[in-house]
Amino acid sequence: MSDFADLPEGWVVWSDQDDGRVVLAYRPDVFDADEYPAACLPTLYLTHGKRSRRPGVNPGDRSAERDWYVTLYLEPEVHLRETNRFPTREEAVDCTLDLAERFATGEIDFRELYQVPRERYLDALEELTGDGDGGGG
Repeated sequence: MSDFADLPEGWVVWSDQDDGRVVLAYRPDVFDADEYPAACLPTLYLTHGKRSRRPGVNPGDRSAERDWYVTLYLEPEVHLRETNRFPTREEAVDCTLDLAERFATGEIDFRELYQVPRERYLDALEELTGDGDGGGG
C-alpha cells in the first residue's frame, strides 16, 4: 500500500491484495448507496492481467496475462476507454495515480463516457471534482 500513501484528495484504498492488485474508490462517503446506487462509486482498478478478459477470448495473446492494467470505472459498464496496459507494476501505479489526480481535479470528462447520462449523478461528480463548467477540464 505504500505506493498509494499520498493519494489525491477524495480517493481511498478500497482493496489492496497480496498479489499487487489494488482498487481505489472515490469519495465512498458520498457514493454510499443511500444517495446513489453502490454501482455508481467511481473506482480505479490496478490489475495483473486484463480484468475484463473472458476465458477463451483471444487465447493467443499471452502477454495480456503478464501485463498490468489500469481502468477507471464510473459503473460496471461505464469506464474510461483509454488503453492503460503496462509491462511493469511500477508503470501501472504511476498511471493509476495520474488518473486519480486527473479525475479529482475535473480533468476527465466523465459525461462523455455515458450513452445515456445520469444528470443528477454527473452533476454531483462535477461538484466534487471542481469541474462546475461541465466540460471535463
